[in-house]
Amino acid sequence: MSMRIEAHVLLLIGDQAEITTAHRDASDPERVPVDRLVEETGIPRERLAGAKVTAVVGDDGELVRFERR
Repeated sequence: MSMRIEAHVLLLIGDQAEITTAHRDASDPERVPVDRLVEETGIPRERLAGAKVTAVVGDDGELVRFERR
């Protein structure tokens, strides 16, 4: 069973985005490919930094998908 959590795109570093959630703060952000976020959320690259999104967490605790909020 998957669950949804709030996530925040802190910043972009090259082709990676740093994402924070309730489980990963700014001292240890999740890194996600920018192209994946653009494809899954529809948010253009230039608007990703600072965006609030919903992360879908799989049974294994991995962030399996992102959705626009």
